[in-house]
Amino acid sequence: MSKWESAIIESYMTDELDQRLGMASKKDLSERDICTKYITPALTEAGWNIHSQIREEVGFTAGRIYVRGKMVHRGEQKRADFILYYKPNIPIAIIEAKDNNHIIG
Repeated sequence: MSKWESAIIESYMTDELDQRLGMASKKDLSERDICTKYITPALTEAGWNIHSQIREEVGFTAGRIYVRGKMVHRGEQKRADFILYYKPNIPIAIIEAKDNNHIIG
């Protein structure tokens, strides 16, 4: 059995146990709950240092610049749930979490 297959089975078993104990199922969890319960532990198990290589809930752009004639303004800032860093100031990945009410894709 591959590492990914065992992770999927473990996730399924955890969800079943949570339901039997009266805890919320994965479909009832918010995006933040999913980050805390599933993504952060998976990143630390994969060897990422939570203090030096991972930043949570961070903006990574100042927003698109719109120019109309002599008027200039910025659009909305882009935010990510997680940014993974190879070294300080060298980001290599952005992770965007979704709650279970969204379809994959």
